[in-house]
Amino acid sequence: MTADPPADPTETLRAFMPFAATLGIVVLRYDHEEVRLRLAWAPELCTAGGAMHGGAIMALADSAGGACAYLNLPSGAAGTTTVESKTNFLRAVRDGYIEAAARPLHTGRTLIVVETDIRDTRQRLAGRVTQSQLVL
Repeated sequence: MTADPPADPTETLRAFMPFAATLGIVVLRYDHEEVRLRLAWAPELCTAGGAMHGGAIMALADSAGGACAYLNLPSGAAGTTTVESKTNFLRAVRDGYIEAAARPLHTGRTLIVVETDIRDTRQRLAGRVTQSQLVL
């Protein structure tokens, strides 16, 4: 008997987190070491001057951080919830896409800390987010 092929990671994320489907988030990497997500620039995700809205950027970062924390849950845990999130926006994004690369900094029994870098199409750092996720 052959094993079923692995599920599409984008569909896995969207099933787990329906808001990711609403935004059109695509998964590039999905494992416990790194979660990498992409969000395309679109006019409806912008604020004044055609810059991607900070809320859209944060939604991508929170999705990546939450997924990374989930993939690093200790045995027996039911899930996580964000208890703190610190964001530094470093440049405006006016075209292309942004990618969020989330990596665990600390994976404890009660708290998981994740750092997420946001890069633009030219791989320039557009933001950095550090989140603390409570283990449920």
